[in-house]
Amino acid sequence: MEEEPTFDTDLIHAIFKNIWTRRALERARNEADDAVDGEQAGAGTTKKNRLTSANVNALKLSCELLRLFVTEAVQRAATIAEAEGATKIEATHLERILPQLLLDF
Repeated sequence: MEEEPTFDTDLIHAIFKNIWTRRALERARNEADDAVDGEQAGAGTTKKNRLTSANVNALKLSCELLRLFVTEAVQRAATIAEAEGATKIEATHLERILPQLLLDF
């Protein structure tokens, strides 16, 4: 059985790491803003300060979910485009299917 093409796990991992890093920086900034009169938020490694990582199987599953999501979006947009007599999928077709697609996923 031929395997379906999917997203590169390294790419998805890099995207996840970027998001995790941004959120960690935002949390640190918010905690610094919340500190009153020079109090330290707490020393040592807490759950909030630990690096976030992704399991290999979780990355594979995330890639598969993204593949299914994109495939479904294209199929639904193609149906709308075909119903309108268009030969190409336009951004407006994607905009029309997006609300229901997000509810379905």
